[in-house]
Amino acid sequence: MQSKNTISSLIFLVASIYIGNAQAISSKLVDAKTNKGIPYATIQYGEHQGVITNEEGRFGFILDENGALPDSIYISSMGYQKTGFTLEQLQDSIITLKPKAIELTGVYLFDKELTVDEIMDLVEENLPKNYDNEPIKQRFFLRQSSFNTLQKLDIEFKKSTIEELNEELMDSIISILPRNASYYTETLGDYYRGTEENKLEIIKAAELYDKSNEGSMEALSNKLEEIFKANVKPDSYLKIKSGIFGEKVQVDSILEAEEETDELENELQEPKKNGFLGGRKYVLNEIHSQFLGKKSKLDVAKKLNRYRYELLGYSEIENQGVYVIGFVPKGRADFQGKLFVNIEDFAIVRMDYENVKAIKSIKLLGFSYAELDYQGSTVFSKFGKDKYNIKFMNLTFGRKFGVDRPLKVIEKNKHVKGPRKQNELSLGLDIVNYNTEKYELVAFDNTSIATSQLEQLEEDETVEATYLSAYDPAFWQGYTIMEPNQAIREFTVEE
Repeated sequence: MQSKNTISSLIFLVASIYIGNAQAISSKLVDAKTNKGIPYATIQYGEHQGVITNEEGRFGFILDENGALPDSIYISSMGYQKTGFTLEQLQDSIITLKPKAIELTGVYLFDKELTVDEIMDLVEENLPKNYDNEPIKQRFFLRQSSFNTLQKLDIEFKKSTIEELNEELMDSIISILPRNASYYTETLGDYYRGTEENKLEIIKAAELYDKSNEGSMEALSNKLEEIFKANVKPDSYLKIKSGIFGEKVQVDSILEAEEETDELENELQEPKKNGFLGGRKYVLNEIHSQFLGKKSKLDVAKKLNRYRYELLGYSEIENQGVYVIGFVPKGRADFQGKLFVNIEDFAIVRMDYENVKAIKSIKLLGFSYAELDYQGSTVFSKFGKDKYNIKFMNLTFGRKFGVDRPLKVIEKNKHVKGPRKQNELSLGLDIVNYNTEKYELVAFDNTSIATSQLEQLEEDETVEATYLSAYDPAFWQGYTIMEPNQAIREFTVEE
């Protein structure tokens, strides 16, 4: 049997051979006048192969030197002249593009000049046939950046009959909870989209966050559990009240006996499942249903009576002429932005959008929830086929949560003599939390598959992301991804 060191050496050798036969291209795209990075531009290095620049204009990709290397690599972005570059020009350099004024009048010949309302009617009419709903396999890279800010955290200690549950402990809870936290997830994989179900294969994934926050919360949880077990009777129940509402919780369901049984032992021997695969699949499902899904917030192309449209002019995307159409709310609609509509098939090939008001706002009896920020861009491409699929998407989604109400936890026990009430903890909560989720998706290709291929695929529910306490550029060496922004490159956990 080979030793672990021998196997590791073999893996390293194979990886070295692979990287040695590949050429890594890395560069940054900037505006020739302002010298600022050009975000989300298309870098095309094959017939249907390409990457997208990140929000700072950085990009990178891998070329197999055993294959035919491209003579030119083309870079295009809205408002700029499409330009070809050689590999030598791109390698470890800064690439400049000159701005090009968008032709608002354009030079396009039509059999019949259409009004903007007629164009949008054709957009709605052609939605079912323009976008691919058949089973596909999509190679993707997904980055999710989560930012959490506790804008307010006040816990007023009122009363406790348990000595350890005191004002000092409440103050320690307030001091431990992080006011600001960031969490980054990067995933490369294959997304299988079917008509009835979707599946996911993860090739490689990383998580960047501060584990010390997690450890502090775990220690606090253990402390509270010890206090709870020492002071609360197992046959009691808890009455949890917040204002006029109350709920009964059996303590037995919380303090379960830790018995080692054969069933538990067998369960522990099975592969451990975790929520990472399910979480990534949920995000991908939401992204793919964002535009045409039944519950999509973006109703711009499906509920035309809610918006006012204006034909701003014409432009080009992927060498195809497009109408540039602005839209603003009419009545209670939520969004404004621009649509880029293919002149020939009336498909929306790009949508830029931002909300003009809170999409959802709820206040009830001291609880509040509001969706305050929902903005981004979605780009569609045919990938050399007849119908469109998502090529790129960036979305920023900001939400605010609030609680301003009393909280009372009362232990009661009907098996003891005297009053049923055993212990009581009374607090006043005033908490405001703001959460921002940023999603960036790049689809590198789309391949049609048979339904049977999707049905036979078995997902690995035990897959986990690699934890990184600091950004490591070597982690994605040999893979084509969207380049990280400065915040990710500089992310590190303080010792």
